[in-house]
Amino acid sequence: PCLHFYNVVQTQKALGESFSELAQKSPELQEEFIYNCETQRTLVKNGEILLGALNFFTSSVNTLCNKTIEDTLLTVRNYESARLEYDAYRADYESLESGPREAATQMRLQDAKRKYEEHKIKFERLRGDVQIKLRFLDENRVKVMHKQLLLFHNAISAYFSGNASSLEATLKQFNIQLKRPNAE
Repeated sequence: PCLHFYNVVQTQKALGESFSELAQKSPELQEEFIYNCETQRTLVKNGEILLGALNFFTSSVNTLCNKTIEDTLLTVRNYESARLEYDAYRADYESLESGPREAATQMRLQDAKRKYEEHKIKFERLRGDVQIKLRFLDENRVKVMHKQLLLFHNAISAYFSGNASSLEATLKQFNIQLKRPNAE
């Protein structure tokens, strides 16, 4: 999700390595090359931290949009389908109930009533599920987005102001663990 910034960090890493090699090959400019090498290494370190925050941000927002919202929409679709079935069975039942009371229709009436009641229960259960999921979705959407937007703001601000300790504190505040490439 953060491919362009990842590429910038990789370029900084390569540039730092190049400065380090040039420091070995050019003793008269060694101090300047080492200074620039260290600057690039710091930028890489902070860039990797920011990447961790950005990846966490996009992952959380994607989960909200692609899982939580989709799950709620699926429940709403099931509810709409149950509503159609319920209405159809109710119409059948009401039609038979208002018709003549003959022995032949009594069995059909009982069957229609049973199906109507089954679908009424299913419809009411799904209506309750939709209400609960919509309430939770609204609460979680606000909670998740508040947290993620705060993370995004704090991480971006700390990175671009050059405040490495604030950047690291932001990741700790949001319990984000970075995967270190050389960590065992």
